[in-house]
Amino acid sequence: MPVSAKPLNRLRQVWSEGRPAFGAIATIPSVQMVQIMARSLDWIIVDLEHGPIGLTEAHAMIAATTGTPCTPLVRIAANEPWLAKAPMDIGAFGINFPMITNRNEAEKAVRSVRYPPRGDRLWGPFHAPFRWGQSMPDYMASADDEMICMVTIEHVDAVNRIDEIMATPGIDVAVIGPGDLATSINKRGQMDDPELQELIARAEAGILRSGVPIGGVARTADQANQLIDRGYRAIALGFDWSLFQRGIMAAFDGIKR
Repeated sequence: MPVSAKPLNRLRQVWSEGRPAFGAIATIPSVQMVQIMARSLDWIIVDLEHGPIGLTEAHAMIAATTGTPCTPLVRIAANEPWLAKAPMDIGAFGINFPMITNRNEAEKAVRSVRYPPRGDRLWGPFHAPFRWGQSMPDYMASADDEMICMVTIEHVDAVNRIDEIMATPGIDVAVIGPGDLATSINKRGQMDDPELQELIARAEAGILRSGVPIGGVARTADQANQLIDRGYRAIALGFDWSLFQRGIMAAFDGIKR
């Protein structure tokens, strides 16, 4: 029995109903790790920007979400169409584009995930229809509308141009990346820095004004609840390694050592 003919509808439906979707970033090249996470999360971003995951591992990790409610997305290393092409062709349901800082870059990202005339994506989705549970003709008919374009706002220049970026048609979700945003103002790792928090607030306001779903990172339940109350709809609970690390720490909680 194939999966849904419209596999992205669940995630899009959650956002259209104003509900939050919870996910994580997979940095470990492990099918088994994804199989575990995919049964509890709404989405997983397979990370090709940082770490040891290659396309072969990414293909297996995307396939590992089959039969679960989890939507597999892929983060690429740079905003380049040729980097987005293969992850889509092996079955990713969306691409996370890093370091979007202006309208031209946002338009480039949007066009990367759609075929002509709406975009610049080249044809060759030899493996995607299998993961999407569709025939090749059905995939070609639905891919433009179903593929998710996720942009990351993670540089001070992006915050200064947030309205022009968010006015770009075709962005499906915009996430704020605090780590690189802090780095861009020479405040590496200083997540509580007032200047960083002010930039995050400005980015947040600009995304919320646009009506595009907003995403961010929550390290604790309290932080997640605060984001939900502020209108966030894509909430990353951590990386695979950090969730695993937190689980180990929790296992030791209360043990006499």
